[in-house]
Amino acid sequence: MANHKSAEKRDRQSKMRRLRNRMNKSAMKTAIRQVEEALVAGSEDAAKAALTVAIPLIYKTAAKGTIHKNTASRKVSRLTLRVNKMQPLA
Repeated sequence: MANHKSAEKRDRQSKMRRLRNRMNKSAMKTAIRQVEEALVAGSEDAAKAALTVAIPLIYKTAAKGTIHKNTASRKVSRLTLRVNKMQPLA
């Protein structure tokens, strides 16, 4: 337990930041899971729609500092590749 006023404030801030980060990360994971579920179901339209929702969420999570920007880029790249593989080659 914190003994100084500044340490108590730091503890409060850390708790709020941890909750905020958890909320952002959870929303991102949910969006990613929806894309993956659409991929497993084989629904190309649903996968594309879920991907258009997931990409901004992933980048916003990185912009807020919850995840690293390279991690966000990697996640977007891999999801996009998986969705694109569903399409027949023209």
